[in-house]
Amino acid sequence: QVQLVESGGGLVQPGGSLRLSCAASGTIFSITAMAWYRQAPGKQRELVAIIFSGGGTHSADSVKGRFTISRDNAKNTVYLQMNSLNPEDTAVYYCNVLSMGSNYWGPGTQVTVSS
Repeated sequence: QVQLVESGGGLVQPGGSLRLSCAASGTIFSITAMAWYRQAPGKQRELVAIIFSGGGTHSADSVKGRFTISRDNAKNTVYLQMNSLNPEDTAVYYCNVLSMGSNYWGPGTQVTVSS
């Protein structure tokens, strides 16, 4: 079983930055990928960015050039650096880990971009 704890969300003004962190703990044998998803009110959950065990990454077009996903393998932690935030980025952000064919989700952290 894998437990995920997210941190770093909050309220930020348009144009500002936030850094989200997600630490994985528990029985971790092999992590295939770690990712960030988000869900805005009234919308479906969507993939924001993903980083694979080999280091390759993929980001949604809406965040390319603004968000960067990274990972500390020694700490089983994934980060999401978010720059140039705008109100459309307001959502609950969820950490996701794919390990041994199973998906694990964090409880989510709220990000609100507003002046």
